Amino acid sequence: MLYATKKITIMNNFSEVGHAKNVANLEDLISYCTGYGVTYNPSQPAIMLANLNTLKTNADAAIANVVTTFNAFKNATNDREIAFLPIKKLTTRIINALKASGVSEQTMKDAKTINHKMQGKLTKADSGKNAEQNMVNKIALPNNPLPVVNPISTSQQSYDSLIEHFSKLIDLLNSIPAYTPNENDLTIGSLNVMLTNMKTTNTAVINATTNVSNNRISRNVLLYTAVTGLVDIALEVKSYVKSVFGGTSAQYKQVSKLQFKKLK
Repeated sequence: MLYATKKITIMNNFSEVGHAKNVANLEDLISYCTGYGVTYNPSQPAIMLANLNTLKTNADAAIANVVTTFNAFKNATNDREIAFLPIKKLTTRIINALKASGVSEQTMKDAKTINHKMQGKLTKADSGKNAEQNMVNKIALPNNPLPVVNPISTSQQSYDSLIEHFSKLIDLLNSIPAYTPNENDLTIGSLNVMLTNMKTTNTAVINATTNVSNNRISRNVLLYTAVTGLVDIALEVKSYVKSVFGGTSAQYKQVSKLQFKKLK
């Protein structure tokens, strides 16, 4: 991405392929058990063939929902990146246009301060804060070999912060009667349209993140809940096959090779 943003934990510590593999192995398990005919006749409802097939259908849907919402998330992030792409060059043009309009030095200073934040440059005030924080870190952690991280410029380059800075710049321009550029994309109206688009695309990413996260939770509940989840049910099926045919049987060898992995 072009700008720093709040960390969005979309990927988990278990491969997406691993979830699909568990579901695929359940299908193989069901096929083997169906092939055993009337000999496969458990008393436990959860591992009866009809319920196993229902579980497989629900698991397929859960996997598909994650894929769909993750693709929507990627599209939303792409749209946001495109919306924010021209903002830095545009604000530089705004500053030049404002300067050409003959505004006061103080007004230019206010506008440049906002632009510095848009561009990711530290103001003198921010530099002072960093210097003060560095001194605190050295006093508190005199033997710490790690370099001091500059949190200020990073935080001010987040999507939320860029929206805030750009909004402040528009408010400032709106208060300056002399700011009447002939260039259409520099007018207050055009800038407000861009600001709205920035807000809209940023909100779309937030909502898309929530959707994919919720669908992953639902999938994980279905697959990995203790006792009632797909993995534990599949392991119960394997135990039942072992009890019916024996641990050295060809039937148990069929199902024992199917791996069902849990979330770590």
